[in-house]
Amino acid sequence: MEYSTKNNDKNFFSKEVAKKEQRKLKALKEKNGVWFGLGMMGMVGWSVAVPALLGTALGIWLDKSYPQSFSWTLTFLMTGIIAGSIIAWSWVLKEDKEARKNNEGNDE
Repeated sequence: MEYSTKNNDKNFFSKEVAKKEQRKLKALKEKNGVWFGLGMMGMVGWSVAVPALLGTALGIWLDKSYPQSFSWTLTFLMTGIIAGSIIAWSWVLKEDKEARKNNEGNDE
């Protein structure tokens, strides 16, 4: 009885070590690490910031060249933020879809 318990413990331990080894090897092969996460945050930030700054610059130019009762700067700032958010959202969805596809392929 005692022998079978020790054997089961060794078998369980071996399986756990094998699982952890596979996880570590998978993490080394994949791009989803800390640097990838930081890069993704940077990409999302820039994809919102650049259209917002371009919209602001266009708005300032329009305010100086063609003054109106409303602010072109605020109008194009908001347009840039909305456009940048849509770009960032679509990029994150694409990356998430790719990551899920890779995970499904590795689970098999």
